[in-house]
Amino acid sequence: MQPKYKRILLKLSGESLAGNTKHGIDFDTVLEICKPIKKCVDAGVEVAIVVGGGNFWRGRSSGDMDRTRADHMGML
Repeated sequence: MQPKYKRILLKLSGESLAGNTKHGIDFDTVLEICKPIKKCVDAGVEVAIVVGGGNFWRGRSSGDMDRTRADHMGML
């Protein structure tokens, strides 16, 4: 069966990588996310993935950085 698209862009929130832990990266969750992506790649689809970074900034020790600034940094 021929894929409908040759290329796709998948946008994941950084939060989606945390799984049930709600912070950081849960590698079991990442592996589950990768399974359908690999099926697409194996079918010949080019997959680009964009991961949001807001939670990485919010989760770090931001010192004097306020929440709004940390949110904006995560979107860069």
